[in-house]
Amino acid sequence: MDAIPVGAQLRVWRQRRRLSQMALSLEAGVSQRHLSCVESGRVSPSREMVLRLAEQLEVPLRDCNALLLAAGYAPCFADRPLTDPAVSAVLRAMLAAHGANPALAVDRHWQMVEANAAVAPLLAGVSEPSLLRPPINVLRLSLHPGGLAPRIGNLAEWRAHILARLRRQVAASGDAQLSVLAQELARLGGPFPETAHAVTPGIAVPLLLDGPAGRLALISTTTVFGTPLEVSLSELAIEAFYPADAETAARLRALQA
Repeated sequence: MDAIPVGAQLRVWRQRRRLSQMALSLEAGVSQRHLSCVESGRVSPSREMVLRLAEQLEVPLRDCNALLLAAGYAPCFADRPLTDPAVSAVLRAMLAAHGANPALAVDRHWQMVEANAAVAPLLAGVSEPSLLRPPINVLRLSLHPGGLAPRIGNLAEWRAHILARLRRQVAASGDAQLSVLAQELARLGGPFPETAHAVTPGIAVPLLLDGPAGRLALISTTTVFGTPLEVSLSELAIEAFYPADAETAARLRALQA
């Protein structure tokens, strides 16, 4: 969206968030007329106005930098590579703290950045070597017939959960690469109905993964950084898997040993 005027970009973000001009103007503390002039390009917004509107629209930091550039201002959020020692050290420490519970860090396109030692045993038996070559896309690895899919006991339910989550991300971000990924994963074949609803009773959709240690019933959580001031860090998420029952907890400890 870099070549699009800043006002038009802000209008797209407002529509994506399903906010009216009046609602956004009230939340941002500006007049609706002034906001209309900004969106139409009749008025050039100040740097502070761009940042204020971006904050109310929950614009990701990467796109916030793009808004600033489109308005003629320098980006204000640093963008370090994920290999930066400061970033990787934080990730390794966080992942190691999960102990026997599998945990991995993924970027905005679901590519694995780091993983703790508990993840490797779960990947045993992946029959398609290309799925394990960096960059590893964890959603593709999960749903591909040559990946974990044949070992997922509730594949139809898990697939429906993954695709619904991915589609929500596409709708919220407008990310073209995520859209392509969603279409690719939807086309993957497998022994499941095309429309699947939750069939496992409980508080969350589990991942039922079969392996040498037996069946693991895992509940996933997603952790994001609450106050990031750096682009790459703001786009990372920690995906952690916790045992849903005592048997799974014992099997995870055995795998770690």
